[in-house]
Amino acid sequence: MSNINGTMKAAQVSSAGGAFEIVERKIPDPGPDQVRIKVEACGVCHGDAAVKDGDMPEFDVEYPRIPGHEVAGTIDAVGADVTEWSTGQRVGVGWHGGHCFVCDTCRDGNFTNCEHKEITGITSDGGYAEYMVASHETLAAIPDGINPVTAGPLVCAGLTSYNALRRSIAQPGDLVAVQGIGGVGHTGIQFSRKMGFETVAVSRGTEKKALAHEMGAHHYIDSNATDPAVELSDLGGADVILATAPNSDAIEAVTGGLSPHGQLLVVAVPHHQLEVELAEFVNGRRSIQGWNCGHAYHTEETLEFSSMFAVEPMVDTYPLEEVDTAYERMMSGNTRLKAVIKPPHNL
Repeated sequence: MSNINGTMKAAQVSSAGGAFEIVERKIPDPGPDQVRIKVEACGVCHGDAAVKDGDMPEFDVEYPRIPGHEVAGTIDAVGADVTEWSTGQRVGVGWHGGHCFVCDTCRDGNFTNCEHKEITGITSDGGYAEYMVASHETLAAIPDGINPVTAGPLVCAGLTSYNALRRSIAQPGDLVAVQGIGGVGHTGIQFSRKMGFETVAVSRGTEKKALAHEMGAHHYIDSNATDPAVELSDLGGADVILATAPNSDAIEAVTGGLSPHGQLLVVAVPHHQLEVELAEFVNGRRSIQGWNCGHAYHTEETLEFSSMFAVEPMVDTYPLEEVDTAYERMMSGNTRLKAVIKPPHNL
């Protein structure tokens, strides 16, 4: 293990609802089961609001905290007990920040739902910094040819849509609708098309229609102009609807477009309770399933698929000092689908 005597720049939050502070922190050394990563890029995700705004009380955030869980970088130090990783390797770290290996869910191989799970940038410091440390089991190798600026969003937003779709009931040729064309949705459209599904993009207005077709959508539904459930039914009914925009009204508006035996996949949690007509689900044997990202091996599979089939997030980049702007534009949707922070040493 190598040691660095010095400081790094980081963006931290000192309290829920507080401002981002650009600070000098001591560069961390990895523990025995950790590696240190020289961060090259970190995506800005809605999940960062758990730290910035404190709007997810289920997470007991300790402050000050450095957010960021869409990390791409290079290993520059390894802990004494780490054998599978070495310095110089390109790696990504996502939402899943570690698991205990011994609880019942871990023993069943369900690491994402570990009873004692860690979350990158929420229960531990994340990637809004020049360096960070991460547990060895959370790392995913980044294939050659993937730019770190696009790799960062793939380890969370991309992973979420990829994992949900490939584990859905959809088969090649089936009709798959992607509700919402944001950070998760625009990768979902690309994955859906590359997986061989007849892909429908659903969004409000026509502003993103051309983009949806560019991303691979066969059809576009403007939910402001028409009833999206009727439109989907006219196409034969969606075998799967991937709900990526956390808006209860928007999700409720599409559920009537599910085909018999169709599946609603919810990957973004609305702030208000979802109301659905249960009779439609009972009579049509339809289902609702949630999907919460994935662990490191799933991340590697996402990156490999993305490299093979040229799935690439659309990003706007910001220097670390402009983290406020990046965060505000992400939260308002006023960015090029994904905002990505680049630390000073990678500008």
